[in-house]
Amino acid sequence: MIRTRFLVLGALVAGLLALVLQSAATAVAVPTPSSSAPALVLRVVAPSSSQVSLLSSRYDLLEARTGGDYFVLGDQRTLKALRAQGFRARTERTLAPLPKATAGTKSALRADGTLAAAAYGTFYGGYHTVDAQLQHLRDVAAANPTLTTLVDYGDSWRKTQGQSGYDLLAICITKLAAGDCARSTSAPKPRSVVVSAIHARELATAEISWNWIDYLTAGYGTDATVTNLLNTTEIWVIPVLNPDGRKIVESGGSSPYYQRKNANNTRGSCSNPPTASNQYGIDLNRNATFHWGGVGSSSSACSQTYRGVSAASEPETQAAQGLFNSLFADRRGTAITDAAPATTTGTFMTYHSYAGLVLYPWGDNNSLAPNGTKLRALALKLAAFNGYTAGQGGNVLYQTTGTTDDDLYGRLGVAAFTTELGAAGTSCDGFMPPYSCVASRFWPQERQSLITLAQAAAGPYK
Repeated sequence: MIRTRFLVLGALVAGLLALVLQSAATAVAVPTPSSSAPALVLRVVAPSSSQVSLLSSRYDLLEARTGGDYFVLGDQRTLKALRAQGFRARTERTLAPLPKATAGTKSALRADGTLAAAAYGTFYGGYHTVDAQLQHLRDVAAANPTLTTLVDYGDSWRKTQGQSGYDLLAICITKLAAGDCARSTSAPKPRSVVVSAIHARELATAEISWNWIDYLTAGYGTDATVTNLLNTTEIWVIPVLNPDGRKIVESGGSSPYYQRKNANNTRGSCSNPPTASNQYGIDLNRNATFHWGGVGSSSSACSQTYRGVSAASEPETQAAQGLFNSLFADRRGTAITDAAPATTTGTFMTYHSYAGLVLYPWGDNNSLAPNGTKLRALALKLAAFNGYTAGQGGNVLYQTTGTTDDDLYGRLGVAAFTTELGAAGTSCDGFMPPYSCVASRFWPQERQSLITLAQAAAGPYK
């Protein structure tokens, strides 16, 4: 009984009206940045609420904010366009070219069933290629047949077009018993789902999933917390939800592309190769069914937040929602004010970067969700381990629609969150921080947060 809930009309109409009025008043066209120009992080000083709506629909508005200032990814022509439209904007920093990718990927499964990590292809000093990420799932499943199940839940856009695309892979990790890891809403164990790399350029997110998988499989039987967790709970992990987009990022060689979206190039006439703020594709984190098409998304095909022609128009979105629908029963009523019951099980986390936040529904307005008190309490627990700020997007970042976390909660009642990795003021900030930041900062911060998320799956609203 999967249902789309009603929109919060007042907030949505107000936001759209502000956007229309601001757009009419600022008719300066946004230029297509040059693919050869250096990428810049541009600070927009204290924009009004209507200007923030304009930024989110026309520019690459970054998942970062300092007080009332926002940040846009672009180049010198983007800076000029912002100033021509009345924004107070300046260059915050220039993003340096990145190192080239290294050797290709091959299976890392030794004859004795153990894994040789050095066999995996990497780029930018250690980040695993998309091929490496998917091979890692296959290898882990082969090495741990009593703990893991590999699930092919669909195809990427390029594969659906007969191009060089990818199977969409997830891994289920638990001490396998009858009924475990089946695509059934009546599974015997509660489930905790972790998703990374919806936005392709956010490199560190997929490494969190990689480390989480290895931590769980290596810890069973030796670590009491992990052993108890896998005896009682299913952990599902999708390290790269957007593999086509991630492949585009890697194809930039010494200067990886800032591709955010998937690879669908049938809409608009966009920059090819992609630039920091103009590219083909659909933003998969604006394409989800629940509250699709509103504030924080764009109808412009080349925009970084282009939402697509309709809700769940993209094969990656359809496949992911199909998987989630098969894992979680629908526990919310039809009204926007209906809460999921206290008996609801399951938790969900999607990783992004780089704002240093733990977000919970709703993302498109500042009203607390029906289960908001419990969602906020769990978000605060998660944030205690990584030192981030917990809050709703509209309060601590900006409002969005068609996002994955709101979709999981809005349609199904699942306790769903977004973690924005971040390290403001350090070398570990940004979409592509040095790979060493994964081991030195991000993974140590997220490990206990993920354990807590999984432990809460048995009753997040109790």
